[in-house]
Amino acid sequence: MLNLVALSLLALSLWIGNSAISLFLGIVLALLFKLPQDFLSKKYGSKILQTGIVFLGGSLSLGTVYETNTDFFLWICLYVILAFAFVIFLGKLMGISEKLSFLLASGTAVCGGTAIASVAPSIKAKPEEVSTALTIVFILNAIAVLCFPLANEYLGLTERQFGAWAALAIHDTASVVGAASSVGEISVEIAATLKVARTIWIVPLVIISAWLYRSKNEGFGLPLFVIFFILAALLNSVLEPNQEITSYLKLINRVCLLTGLFCIGTQISIENLKAVRFKPVILATSVWALIIPTSLLLVLVL
Repeated sequence: MLNLVALSLLALSLWIGNSAISLFLGIVLALLFKLPQDFLSKKYGSKILQTGIVFLGGSLSLGTVYETNTDFFLWICLYVILAFAFVIFLGKLMGISEKLSFLLASGTAVCGGTAIASVAPSIKAKPEEVSTALTIVFILNAIAVLCFPLANEYLGLTERQFGAWAALAIHDTASVVGAASSVGEISVEIAATLKVARTIWIVPLVIISAWLYRSKNEGFGLPLFVIFFILAALLNSVLEPNQEITSYLKLINRVCLLTGLFCIGTQISIENLKAVRFKPVILATSVWALIIPTSLLLVLVL
């Protein structure tokens, strides 16, 4: 019975394809059943997530991203660094745990749920920290998809301007494209292209986070999955595989990340959920409230 329900919920999470929902369905399974410690999702969840990160590296080409984002690339790099640093700084001032601040900074500055899921194993984040970060980002993304197109009715941005604004201000790629699609095809093309420049920051983010949070017995080394991630990204940049191969790599990455997040959800208990506080919500919302107007100003200036 347990295995059947678990497989059904996992299949549903893969069909829906949303990282936060995958996590929530895993939590549902954990709340419905008392899962044994040797249950598959508890034993192999982190490994599946790490495998997904390796395939993510294989789908990222540093050269291609730079070529398609020449006009905005340096600005986006500066924007990502400043946004990340500000979340970490503000999180420290508010007394939020270092790892949760790191996850929120990753999701805010880089690419929402994908960045959070990619960084979590590197920094050895607790399941409840991942859950909190993903929940907050999921809510902000939902608000963005609804409100950004409505705001544009008053702002009157061109399709190019709106696409750039969405790419800078909205966290998840799917939400960026979703908001831009309500404006026009040109807006979608600009938004998707520029969002890739933020997504590419997963490469240094995973490497740096793994080094910062390495165990004492690891010295200056990196976890094995991070080394494979780097090699995969380098191979993609050198070999430049065609679109079909890249699409397969992205699909495998997506399946692994969704499955991994589902497994992390099964490790969360009612006690963990009760531990969620309002401070992380205030942190993420405050930073986002600052990002929205500053990114809009940047788009209007450029």
